[in-house]
Amino acid sequence: MRPPIITLDGPAAAGKSSAARLVAQQLGLRFLDTGAMYRAIAWKARRLGLAEPARIAAMIRTTRLTVEPDLVTCDGEDVTRAIRDPQVTSAVRPIADSPECRAELVRLQQEIGRAGGLVTEGRDQGSVVFPDAEFKFYLDATLDVRATRRHLQEGGDFEALRRALERRDAEDKARPVGPLVKPPGAREIDTSSLTLPEVVARILAAIGTP
Repeated sequence: MRPPIITLDGPAAAGKSSAARLVAQQLGLRFLDTGAMYRAIAWKARRLGLAEPARIAAMIRTTRLTVEPDLVTCDGEDVTRAIRDPQVTSAVRPIADSPECRAELVRLQQEIGRAGGLVTEGRDQGSVVFPDAEFKFYLDATLDVRATRRHLQEGGDFEALRRALERRDAEDKARPVGPLVKPPGAREIDTSSLTLPEVVARILAAIGTP
């Protein structure tokens, strides 16, 4: 019997990445940061000067990606820090919105999860990438709480961050492929008033792990 796949979906700053990482550690499973995959592809596309979705999709098919909790490599090069550059961040959305590019990245994610034993987070993990996952969760929090979390991480103007999150929510939900939705059968957890350990405890309890 293969080890389970556990998906955590939800909007930005809902706590998905931190919770998924800790759940994976607790259960001895692999953690997959799908956002890092999109960032790595955006980084390579920028380096090669590629902007057309069809050309980027073709590039993905020949790209070697490794995504570990503290190391992301692209064709053997350590890009862990480079993919966090704001210019790379701004280049991610066109790739995420492209059906061609998204199909290639979904294929890669499914290959990674083929043997099971994976905790993965994103916007479409339980709905598109792993619809048959053994355990699905949808993490959410109020807009103000999520903006506060992002403000503590990044600083800057709170209202601008709040507006950016609100705009991103709308864009993610309206995306033609892999939109942000609560996957069928997913257990919803409102993280607004929960600490990270409490969120992890609720996930583990739902899975049946004390």
